[in-house]
Amino acid sequence: MQQLLQDVIVLAKETGEFIRQESRKFDHSKIEYKGKNDLVSYVDKEAEKRIVAGLSKILPGSGFIAEEGTSTKKSDTYNWIVDPLDGTTNFAHGIPVFAVSIALMKRNELTLGVVYEINRDECFHAVKGQGAFLNHFPITVSPVKTLDKSLLATGFPYYNFEQMSQYLVILDEFMKSTHGLRRMGSAAVDLAYTACGRFEGFFEYNLQPWDVAAGALIVKEAGGMVSDFNGGDNYIFGRQIIAGNEVQPAMQQLIQEHWF
Repeated sequence: MQQLLQDVIVLAKETGEFIRQESRKFDHSKIEYKGKNDLVSYVDKEAEKRIVAGLSKILPGSGFIAEEGTSTKKSDTYNWIVDPLDGTTNFAHGIPVFAVSIALMKRNELTLGVVYEINRDECFHAVKGQGAFLNHFPITVSPVKTLDKSLLATGFPYYNFEQMSQYLVILDEFMKSTHGLRRMGSAAVDLAYTACGRFEGFFEYNLQPWDVAAGALIVKEAGGMVSDFNGGDNYIFGRQIIAGNEVQPAMQQLIQEHWF
């Protein structure tokens, strides 16, 4: 598994370098729309093609759950969950927070995760049962134990706004009871930053598997806790996630009081 991990890290960094180079000359007119406020570009598509081709060589016969649909082949055993450019809106507007996110699922269990934060050249990675790392140095979640001393991250949906009123109440409660909230624009980065202790926790809804799979494993391997809004484990495909250190149960309790 370690050799597999190293191969994936190399691929993520090579793809990240392509994205970094394209960001310096990106033409705003090249933006396309998959839906309202759901941006995509030729960079996302080309990056995913490179990742799918590389992963197919690294682990022949594996399947894919990939954002841009380069491959829809599924496997009974191994499936890669890929976001070639998490933070496309940031990328398109020249905001330097975006990442490559690659996870490997064996049947229904996450076994490997890599998040490469391109602009800071930070590669977060984990293999199940072997801890979490940033550029090969071990990382752990923050030691902060209470919400009132915590900095949290979140995100906002770009469609399906029916539950926004409830979400705004939750944001209000957290703004009053923590050091503050940050909205980075990339769930993969939010989770990676939670894993290394920059944030105490992260929560969001309306997410896709490729947004959270790699980062969720990295958080857990860094000693954190991850659940859906109901406290269950349907956070990969259930479109909602709460990740954090020791404050995660308190986050979950507050969210449950206002979410229905």
